[in-house]
Amino acid sequence: MAYQSETALEYKLIEQLVSKGYEWVPEVKSEATMVENFRMVLEQRNSMKIGEEPLTDKEFERLMTQINGKSIFDSAKILRDKVLLRRDDGTNLYLELFNTKEWCKNTFQVTNQISMEGKYANRYDVTVLINGLPLVQVELKRSGVDMTEAFNQIMRYRKHTYTGLFRYIQIFVISNSQETRYFSNSDGEIMKSHMFYWSDVENNRINVLSEFAESFMEKCRLAKMIARYMVLNETDKVLMVMRPYQVYAVEALVRQALETRNNGYIWHTTGSGKTLTSFKASQIIAQEESIEKVFFLVDRKDLDSQTLAEFNKFEADSVDMTDNTRKLLKQMGDRTKPLILTTIQKMSNAIKSGHRVIDSYKEDRVVFIIDECHRTQFGEMHKLIRKHFRNAQYFGFTGTPRFPENPSQDGRVTADIFQKCLHHYLIKDAIRDGNVLGFSVEYISTFRGQFDEEDQDRVAGITTNEVWMADERLQDITKHILKNHRKKNQKQAIHRSLHRPKY
Repeated sequence: MAYQSETALEYKLIEQLVSKGYEWVPEVKSEATMVENFRMVLEQRNSMKIGEEPLTDKEFERLMTQINGKSIFDSAKILRDKVLLRRDDGTNLYLELFNTKEWCKNTFQVTNQISMEGKYANRYDVTVLINGLPLVQVELKRSGVDMTEAFNQIMRYRKHTYTGLFRYIQIFVISNSQETRYFSNSDGEIMKSHMFYWSDVENNRINVLSEFAESFMEKCRLAKMIARYMVLNETDKVLMVMRPYQVYAVEALVRQALETRNNGYIWHTTGSGKTLTSFKASQIIAQEESIEKVFFLVDRKDLDSQTLAEFNKFEADSVDMTDNTRKLLKQMGDRTKPLILTTIQKMSNAIKSGHRVIDSYKEDRVVFIIDECHRTQFGEMHKLIRKHFRNAQYFGFTGTPRFPENPSQDGRVTADIFQKCLHHYLIKDAIRDGNVLGFSVEYISTFRGQFDEEDQDRVAGITTNEVWMADERLQDITKHILKNHRKKNQKQAIHRSLHRPKY
């Protein structure tokens, strides 16, 4: 591995981004020049709305008062909305800070060594400006330096000088050339466990900075990550960015839904964040005009307090916990509500009710997103739903799909219902990435004594079943499990609570 200084890494990265269509703005080196650049880009992008009269200094000052120096969470909300500005003549003007629908049409710039004064004076390595706002910050260390140094440096900057428009930072990238990670910004504590590796669609890590920049920092991909694959957690008031396998799964599912009429399923191991992945897919599909309604189905026994809390983080009051189907029918009667979350039991009861509202969807193009589909989609309720909705598509999420080796009671497998596996992220991938715990295997001998060479004839005469099913052996194993299960389980539960990803 060739040695590379931080300065060399900076300019190599900038050169690469410029070759990919970024504009190099070396004059942006301070807060003042960044604000000046932001004003110029803002007026260019909103020229049709502003008209022939550019913003006056007083108008721009009022705008900056509205958008500058807010919390990171509030800045993220402002970024994704239209900003209302009252002009000097009393008319209203709605300005766009970031194009969330046509993300490739934003303006991409890159600079380096911006200096900020606060409690301390800091200079930042590489700053990606999108529409003049610093949305992505890259901190680099020379080859061989531990990544923790770059992470800790960002934490110091957040505390001391990431103020003003730097509150709009959405994503941090850290690298020492050979190892690269990304993570979302936040008002509160950022955990090291929320630093993610980027990967390709086959879950192969993309570690080297130049390869990371080629993939993750490609203009459309980067803007799409910000526009579509970040979540504003309303409960905790934090930003969340999705992991690569979550992104690829959502993209595969959305393609299948919009470009075909076929079904599909996502095989992501337990503990890898299927709730966020499935909910994000539901939200995106629900925004499509060609889809009349998206139903997110869960099994009632899976809808515990933890699952309810997770869903409500993504969309407040999104899950109805009552067993009464009247609320479901009322929601279905509202054609302006594109996404409904309910249980398979309640949907089954609604169909049985014969209500005119549910009958009105018989021929409509609707999509069902089904959580833990390996448990809920092989019974009579699923058959009832499929019979009623004649033009529906079905997409399942599971950590343990059914294969010919483990079919359902009626002999069917997951592919019989959902056809094609659209993306997989398996236990081996999750263990490698630290998203789930590895297996703890203990070998305990259940045989006493040993045989010598003279005993070989006698051993050969013993059947396998005699050895493995001996009463004494089975009793000893049972006693050992009863004695040690609680102790082993408690240790694993504590370890899991400390290390399991939050989403």
